[in-house]
Amino acid sequence: MKKLIYGICFVILLSSNVLAEDLNAIQTDILAKSGLSWDGSRLPDYPKGSPELTILRIKIPPGALLPLHKHTAINAGVLLSGELTVVTEDSKTLNLKTGDSIVEVVNKWHYGKNEGNKTAEILVFYAGVIDVPITVEE
Repeated sequence: MKKLIYGICFVILLSSNVLAEDLNAIQTDILAKSGLSWDGSRLPDYPKGSPELTILRIKIPPGALLPLHKHTAINAGVLLSGELTVVTEDSKTLNLKTGDSIVEVVNKWHYGKNEGNKTAEILVFYAGVIDVPITVEE
């Protein structure tokens, strides 16, 4: 009987140790942290007004060219799959691959294009203001 009790205690201790190891296995990776956009420009101050967060999953097919546009809200994203090229009006270029993050330019005309052979999927978080569009096309 003592052996059975010791055995049960041992299994319980082992289980709690495994749970502790699982908790210790939690990992956090900073994908982006910056006061600058990808082209090196300082991000603007947050605008006055009631905040509105928007999260978009954008899928861009192979060969697609996005129209020239600008964002009024500070935003950042992560390319979940594919490849994406971002080009500013003054020809600064950023090439993103799967897993890359981007702190996007704000109030600067730019466009994106998928020069790869598979759909580019990007998850983008916008910190905007209610009733103000997050994107404006030219």
